[in-house]
Amino acid sequence: MPSDTFKHKGLRKKLVDKIQLKGITDKQVLEAIGKIPRHFFLDAAFEEFAYQDKPFPIGAGQTISQPFTVAFQTQLLNIKKGDKVLEIGTGSGYQACVLVEMGAKVFSIERHKSLYTKTKQFLVELNYFPRLFFGDGYKGLPTYAPFDKIIVTAGAPTVPEDLLSQLKIGGMLLIPLGENVQTMTSYTRTSEKDYTVATHGEFRFVPMLGDRIG
Repeated sequence: MPSDTFKHKGLRKKLVDKIQLKGITDKQVLEAIGKIPRHFFLDAAFEEFAYQDKPFPIGAGQTISQPFTVAFQTQLLNIKKGDKVLEIGTGSGYQACVLVEMGAKVFSIERHKSLYTKTKQFLVELNYFPRLFFGDGYKGLPTYAPFDKIIVTAGAPTVPEDLLSQLKIGGMLLIPLGENVQTMTSYTRTSEKDYTVATHGEFRFVPMLGDRIG
């Protein structure tokens, strides 16, 4: 495990200031970003860039999202302590740690076996304990449903019905929809069959892949 130096902490503070200037106002989100050592989640080759507001590759064709994107999605979810949150796409585990830091009970699915295995071991070393699952995010986790919030961290062509059905009434699904550029879209469940839909700007994510896992 690398060390978390005064220099790293100073760079994190600058990163927090930067995303605050971009419009992140939720104090809990800013505190979580300020506390979690993002450089731990990157290969050593990228460590000196860890506190730039940019995505970086983490292997298996995946990326760790831009900090602003992580903060933006998390702020939209309006996390309350004790919220049961399903994350689709564990990746490096950084987003899951932000949610845990804010008091959420996190369930996270990863479809790449190599990333799942690496991240599961790494998060234990870091003393973060979301519940991690290897599988197809399109199917969600029906055994553990319903969820207060569901966050998808990859671009999807359409919203998976299985995920909508696993929301509590009053719960929110947040998903980037689209092919090359995605529109951040929220679905708030208002009854058994009804959802309020809202859009929240354009982003770029790696694609969400179904069927094949491995």
